[in-house]
Amino acid sequence: MTQIKVAIYCDITEKAYQNYELGVHEPKVSILARIARLYKVSIDYLVGLTDDPKPYPRGPE
Repeated sequence: MTQIKVAIYCDITEKAYQNYELGVHEPKVSILARIARLYKVSIDYLVGLTDDPKPYPRGPE
């Protein structure tokens, strides 16, 4: 997926997303949640706390 597509999905600028990938800035939890939903992985997987990409079951909304 392109950076611009991820940025649009997350409602942020492409530059902001690039800065996350480069480690210049860290995303807010709400942005991490959007990225995790987009890629169908857990936030723990995104931040390197687990090697298991399987997302957790979602609770009631």
